[in-house]
Amino acid sequence: MKKWLVALFAVALIFGLAACGKSEKTGGSDEGELKKIVIGATNEPHAKILEKAKPILKEKGIDLDIRTFSKYELINPALNDGSLDANYFQHIPYLEAQMKEFGYKFANAGGIHIEPIGVYSKKYKSLDELPDGATIIISNSVPDHGRILTLLEKNGLIKLKDGVDKVTATVKDIAENPKHLKFNYEYAPELLPQIYKNNEGDAVVINSNYALDAGLNPVKDSIAIEDSDSPYVNIIAVRQGDENKEEIKTLVDVLHSKEIQDFILEEWGGAVVPVDK
Repeated sequence: MKKWLVALFAVALIFGLAACGKSEKTGGSDEGELKKIVIGATNEPHAKILEKAKPILKEKGIDLDIRTFSKYELINPALNDGSLDANYFQHIPYLEAQMKEFGYKFANAGGIHIEPIGVYSKKYKSLDELPDGATIIISNSVPDHGRILTLLEKNGLIKLKDGVDKVTATVKDIAENPKHLKFNYEYAPELLPQIYKNNEGDAVVINSNYALDAGLNPVKDSIAIEDSDSPYVNIIAVRQGDENKEEIKTLVDVLHSKEIQDFILEEWGGAVVPVDK
């Protein structure tokens, strides 16, 4: 009888230890069940916004792996070849132009913010002061030309042809140029802050992300800035079909949250404007 009880106790002990081991293993697997999103972004403001969202996403079971790029022309190829699950650096017209040019099968998973583009000058304090024949340096990114020309038109410097699509407009679509402004578009966008600091040209038009990277405040340092109703919304881009994945939807929801939108407003004081579309 005693031998039978001892044997029974031994069996119970073995099963108990096995159950404990299984419980510990299950706990480890829960940690391993975090869904991972590898996302490419330019440093400021995109990567900073993602870093703020990272701990919130972890609470929701998502591990956000942020890969920063200094050259934005490398980010869409990385999404296309599967190195990234998503990217966050481009506005809608740029995405559409890239898909048309390279045949990318991408989708807009959600708009997050607008970066109003600004005009900077070390020589003049307003656009009105620009002299006849002034040289305005803009980026060689053609998808940005429409927004730049629209900004200049709103400020009375030029007039675009009637009926032209202002999103896709180029310098060839200028109908009136009373100050005979000259446009130099030889430089990549990331070089423009240095061009401005070198005092080249009479005015330089700089994307806010590169202005911020260079220590400029687009609201305070520019002599003209785009309205906040700009159609150039910066988005989360993914490969077609991936916009329906739960982890991507959660990412967009978190970036639309009040906590992140308040962070954007407080961190950049109007130089970056959150949206929820």
